Amino acid sequence: MNTPRLVATDLDGTALRSDGTVSSRTAAAFARVEESGAVLVLVTGRPPRWMREVAEVVGHRGVAICANGALVYDLHTEQILESHLIQADVLVEVVDQLRANIPGLAFSVEYEGGFAHESDFRLGGLDRRSGRGSGVAPGILTSRPCAKLLALHPEMDPDGLHGAVHELVGHLVTATHSSRSALVEMSAHGITKATALAALARRHGIGPEDAVAFGDMPNDLPMLAWAGRSYAVANAHRDVLAVVGQTTEANDEDGVARVLEELYR
Repeated sequence: MNTPRLVATDLDGTALRSDGTVSSRTAAAFARVEESGAVLVLVTGRPPRWMREVAEVVGHRGVAICANGALVYDLHTEQILESHLIQADVLVEVVDQLRANIPGLAFSVEYEGGFAHESDFRLGGLDRRSGRGSGVAPGILTSRPCAKLLALHPEMDPDGLHGAVHELVGHLVTATHSSRSALVEMSAHGITKATALAALARRHGIGPEDAVAFGDMPNDLPMLAWAGRSYAVANAHRDVLAVVGQTTEANDEDGVARVLEELYR
């Protein structure tokens, strides 16, 4: 196989261990990619404010596509390079439509810098552990453009909630999900991991045939379809395993690093 000119990998559930850490083996594999002259892209649903620890462990290598394609973030300088935001009027309409049709939803938003959430939105991940942020009124939540809108339901099936959200507001935003809980992530209409990755690749003169991608959840599917070569980790969502032809070991077994070691000898 030809050595790819671009490597795009999801983080949580894919390149990161289940405890959110980057193994030394994966960090070394990432270094090998960039030292070879290839472009390393970390493509994640995470906001930039969740990227500092990852950036430090990987030696500030590469660029990150954050918030499912809404923000392009330089890991070398820790600066946002590009933004694709949901405008405030669209945000208001989406929240109103969802609240009227799916009782029990709670909302949060990711801005270019920082976040806000309703008081009944159950924080997860790094936000829960850090205790940062306080609940705000819905009108404040939707008062300015954001990179990502999140809707959480306490009981629904994750795939079922995603389908319902897409049916209601899919003409206004792009909805996806990457969690085992009923949490839907929404970006500006037409914005996905793949659109941001394709644009970045074009700037480097790289086509999909020279790219390899790794992922585990439905929000990775557009990216995995775009890349000329794609791998699902063994622990991936059933929808990902069903359509991605190649698999590697699970995230806790350094599956991404194993493939990169073979590609960049």
